[in-house]
Amino acid sequence: MPEAPGLQPEETEHVEPQQAEASDAGWQRVSPKYVVVEVIGSIIGMLIFVGIGLAAYFLLEWQWALWIAIAIAVVSIIGIAFEPRRVRSIQYRLRADDLLFRRGIMFQRQVAVPYGRMQLVDITRGPVARALGLADLKFVTAAASTAVTVPGLPMAEADRLRDELVALAESRRAGL
Repeated sequence: MPEAPGLQPEETEHVEPQQAEASDAGWQRVSPKYVVVEVIGSIIGMLIFVGIGLAAYFLLEWQWALWIAIAIAVVSIIGIAFEPRRVRSIQYRLRADDLLFRRGIMFQRQVAVPYGRMQLVDITRGPVARALGLADLKFVTAAASTAVTVPGLPMAEADRLRDELVALAESRRAGL
């Protein structure tokens, strides 16, 4: 492939990483173990709602409650089948001035949270996530619409990320 006139090979190599960074380079995914947390939560929810529907069918003899219970079970099983792909869609990226977060398969959401606007960085752990060594990292800003939660991080990564983000937020606020 012929080189453009006036470009050195070093300059050509320098352009390629910038193009890669503009696409998907630098995005971090949550732990694959987070699928277990989501599947268990979905199964528990399904059992509760199907149980209510079956109780209404057997105790109150409402025929329609059986059909509702079956519909809830079918929709829940389809949702559980999509959980691995949905979890793989959850990603975050640290940039120079902000944290980018994206999630979603069909309806995608991407949020940029500037470090200087972060007011609170919180770690939460549910019982299933705690058993798997995972945590959720929540960022709160003054605007309620930009509260972001990155779920399914390994506990050590959540601690490291929290400390790094707090330090970045303090340094950015000091410069305001």
